[in-house]
Amino acid sequence: MRTVGNILWLVLAGFWLAIGYVIAGLLAFVLIVTIPFGIASFRLASFVLWPFGRTATWRRDAGLWSVIGNIVWIIFFGWELALIHLFAGALLMITIIGIPFGVACWKMIPLSLVPLGREIVPISSVAKDPYGIPA
Repeated sequence: MRTVGNILWLVLAGFWLAIGYVIAGLLAFVLIVTIPFGIASFRLASFVLWPFGRTATWRRDAGLWSVIGNIVWIIFFGWELALIHLFAGALLMITIIGIPFGVACWKMIPLSLVPLGREIVPISSVAKDPYGIPA
């Protein structure tokens, strides 16, 4: 079922959202100092292309530099990408079939705002407590 969801996502929104992240990544590669932002943007582009079955988790070793980097990210790239997710989610909500994809698109807004200090992992590798709630 994840494969079908990912294919539909790719056709409906994933390709266009990934283009936004690739453009942000290429702009970030213009300066040497912002190359980590470009790498994060490309990582997010791969997640946006094929999101179902994967999730974003906080890295335990992310420190102060991730916080500072996220502030800079929000100013230069994050708010634009969050608006793209907001707009794409609203467009997806127009049809009944698109409602779950619109919700998934809106769930990616926090990740588009603060991507540094996060990693994309398969859902199966996320630790769960005895009640099945991800940690």
